[in-house]
Amino acid sequence: MDSIIIEGGVPLSGKVKISGAKNSCLALMASAILTEEPINLNNVPKLSDITTMSSLLASLGLEVQNNKDNRSLCLKARDISNHRAHYNIVRKMRASFLVLGPLLAREGFAKVSLPGGCAIGARAVDLHLDALRRLGARLKLENGYVIASATGGLVGTEIDFPIKSVGATENAIMAATLAKGRTIIRNAAREPEIGDLIDCLQKMGAEIKGRGSATIEIEGKNRLNGSTHEVIYDRIEFGTYLLAAVITKGKVSLSGGKEILNREFLNKIGEMGVTYKSTSEGFMVDATSTDLQPIKVTTEPYPGFPTDLQAQMMATLTLVKGESEINEKIFENRFMHVPELSRMGAKIKLDGTCAMVEGVDQLVGAPVMATDLRASVALVIAGLAAQGETRINRVYHLDRGYEYIENKLAQCGAQIKRVQA
Repeated sequence: MDSIIIEGGVPLSGKVKISGAKNSCLALMASAILTEEPINLNNVPKLSDITTMSSLLASLGLEVQNNKDNRSLCLKARDISNHRAHYNIVRKMRASFLVLGPLLAREGFAKVSLPGGCAIGARAVDLHLDALRRLGARLKLENGYVIASATGGLVGTEIDFPIKSVGATENAIMAATLAKGRTIIRNAAREPEIGDLIDCLQKMGAEIKGRGSATIEIEGKNRLNGSTHEVIYDRIEFGTYLLAAVITKGKVSLSGGKEILNREFLNKIGEMGVTYKSTSEGFMVDATSTDLQPIKVTTEPYPGFPTDLQAQMMATLTLVKGESEINEKIFENRFMHVPELSRMGAKIKLDGTCAMVEGVDQLVGAPVMATDLRASVALVIAGLAAQGETRINRVYHLDRGYEYIENKLAQCGAQIKRVQA
């Protein structure tokens, strides 16, 4: 099992190219089930989650072809030979559950394992299942699998989500594209990744209104076409490298992704006193002479502050003089990085879903353990600024969502390397 070793204290300086968005690409890959014609995706990130989804789709009978540099995928679902998404694959990644809606809509039957993924909270699939029931599916749970059937096909309906859910919104949208009649989804999640999915589905011939809003209308079609689509840039990766520059008091140019930046995230960066600006290539952040200020952060559904940047922001705030406050309103168990940051000298007090971060003068390198994707990259960020050596174990979490992170950071001067345990 690999580990990452960092010798901290080096301000980052250089350029980072932002990759395609993992969370967007996974949903786009699942949408290939909806059509017999090829779906060509460009700007595909090189990540283990993409490999996992490719394996899952191949197990269902899809042809999955990579180009030479693995930046493009061609997905062909001419025949669905298997309707079972097996536990051995689905357990690795929660986004695997996104095959349920498309598989049910096209084939009228699906057997999909309950999902796994990062252990950051319950994240029950009830919202997914309730939406499909509204569309006319018959569902039952058996031996850890969801067995769904719609013998006569799905039927358009009205779906009112009690809370916003990205995955449930994506599953409902994809299922509704092949349902009979009109579907109206209310309180839909509004993340850019959902907008990217809608853009691709529209290229496939889907009739969808309300992109970017909380109410989405879909007029179901008998069939969808193939398409070619460019995956949007990863706004979470973008924010992660921006914070890496801030905590090291560096100056970094980020190429790609500025068109989908989260405004609330940038507002908080501004409140901290960080200088940033758009450039012809993308975006530049300069923290070389910044006297950082403490802030208060509350994670919320888009367009609020992203929960996927909470851990990285917390790591950064450990070195900001004064007391900062982070309220996690999305996942109830997303503070698992706190004990590891504390091992490095951070002062963090937890009270339920609230974390009070008292800035310290210096973090100290230590052996730490990654618990999930975003927690692991938060430890990388802390290690970049810490005095001495930080060894991060179980970095397979990182490979799920960050493409060659050690290489990208090393290109900006970081003393970082990957080693085999």
